[in-house]
Amino acid sequence: MGRGGPRPEPSSVRVPGPWRHGSVSANGIRLHTVEAGEGPLVVLLHGFPEFWWSWRHQLVALAAEGFRTVAVDLRGYGDSDKPPRGYDLWTLAGDVAGLIRALGEPKAHVVGHDWGGLIAWTLTALHPRLVRTLTVVDAPHPLAIRASAVRDPAGQFRATASYALGFQLPRHPERSLRADGGARVERIMRAWSGPDWPDTPDFAEAARRNREAMLISTVAHCSLEYYRWALRSQFRAEGRRFAAAVARPAEVPVLQIHGADDPCLLERTAQVSPRWVTGPFVHHVLPGTGHFPHQERPAATTAAILDGIRQARG
Repeated sequence: MGRGGPRPEPSSVRVPGPWRHGSVSANGIRLHTVEAGEGPLVVLLHGFPEFWWSWRHQLVALAAEGFRTVAVDLRGYGDSDKPPRGYDLWTLAGDVAGLIRALGEPKAHVVGHDWGGLIAWTLTALHPRLVRTLTVVDAPHPLAIRASAVRDPAGQFRATASYALGFQLPRHPERSLRADGGARVERIMRAWSGPDWPDTPDFAEAARRNREAMLISTVAHCSLEYYRWALRSQFRAEGRRFAAAVARPAEVPVLQIHGADDPCLLERTAQVSPRWVTGPFVHHVLPGTGHFPHQERPAATTAAILDGIRQARG
C-alpha cells in the first residue's frame, strides 16, 4: 500500500486460520482476542511493532498440547480499542488482568514478548493471584532495563537510545512509521532480527502483515505512546510510584527466553532480572537469535515455553 492510499480497516488483522477470533470487554475497553485449543489458559502478549499475529506459531502448537491459548491485540493495536490514554504499564497490566477475568479463568500462564513481556512482569507484581507462571521473551524486568541504562551506558543505554529517544518527538515518528506503506516497520524488524530469519518467506509474510497493521488509523501513534510514557515517567512522581510497585518480587515460576543477538534489549540486561524473582527462575538463551525468538526460532521457543509450564505444574 503506497503513501496516501486508503488505510486498512482494524478488522483486517482478523486473519483466518486454525483459531477463533473474538472480542472481550476488559478494563473499560474492547480487546480483540484470537483463541485456539482447550485446557489451562495461556495468554500471549505481543510487542512492538507487531500485533497478535506474532504468536501464530505458538497459538497452534500450544493448543495441540492441551492448552486454551489466547493471543490478544494490546491496547492501541490491531482490532482492539485505541483510546487516547492508558499507555502506561499500570493501565496495560490492568487490561490483561481484566482479560483473564473476562475469559472466565481464575489464573493464566502468561507469556509476553517485548512490551508484552514488560506488561507481564507488571501484571505479576500488581495482580499476582492471576498468574500461574510467567514467561518473558526478550523482555528483561522493567527495573533491570532502568538499572542497566544507568550502569551500562555503552551497552543498554546506547541500545535503547538508538530508537526510543527518537520516538519522543511529536508527529514525526508516526509519519515515519506510516510512510511508504509502513516500510520502516520492516526495516526495524530486519535490524532487530538475528542473521537467519530475514531471508525466509516467514519473515516476508510477517513484515507484510506488520506493515499493514501499522497503517490502521492511530496504531502508529498509540504504539509510540508506550515509549513516551516509559521515558517521561522517569522524571515524574508517577515513575517513582511505579518503580516501587513493580519491585514486588515474582513468587511464581519465571522463564526468561532471550535471543543472544538481540540488539535493543541486551541479553546481559536480561541477566539482571532475577533480582526481582523469589520463585523458581530459568534463563534460556537462544544463540544466533535476535529480538524475535518466538518467530525466528518458533519450535525452540515453543518447546521452552512448554517445558517451563510443565515443570511448574510438577
